[in-house]
Amino acid sequence: MLRPSPIRNMPVNKPLLTVEAGAARLELIVADITTLDVDAIVNAANRSLLGGGGVDGAIHRAAGPELLTECRSLGGAETGEAKITRGYKLKARHVIHAVGPVWNGGKANEEELLASCYRRALALAAEHQLRSIAFPAISTGVYRFPPDHAARIAAGTTVSELARGASSLKHVIFCCFSDESAQHHRAAFADLGLA
Repeated sequence: MLRPSPIRNMPVNKPLLTVEAGAARLELIVADITTLDVDAIVNAANRSLLGGGGVDGAIHRAAGPELLTECRSLGGAETGEAKITRGYKLKARHVIHAVGPVWNGGKANEEELLASCYRRALALAAEHQLRSIAFPAISTGVYRFPPDHAARIAAGTTVSELARGASSLKHVIFCCFSDESAQHHRAAFADLGLA
């Protein structure tokens, strides 16, 4: 039996941190990513792109069955890759499905694969002329990527890509599920001299 997502009733909080990178404003929030009104939310997807647990399952449930139908037509994605679909019943107009790595102690190119998720999602946003995007903490749930390390990769990769100035993005949200995840992201921005 499916149980309702515990994040469904989570209020959208005000930004815990706001910084600039390139022409974009970056915000750090604790919220339910499925409730955000942005051009695209990023899904921490599995290789099948057909839904799963955590944020992946929550996005599929909130978007409705049409998302699964479109995802079936995409033929999955490799780790480190991203593909884009419509948002269907979500407030977000698109979902970018990024396949993060499973943590294997750092010996299987996990850092580069995680960074690739962020780069590929940002590239798809630019290709589709999107102005706003929200990222979850990719791979930090059942894929066991250390959350502090993942936050440094997420912040560093995103800031680096946006600083190049080739993006249409004006608003980037790091949408954390918990205060602990948000603190890891805040520390990552501080390490970059942005907090």
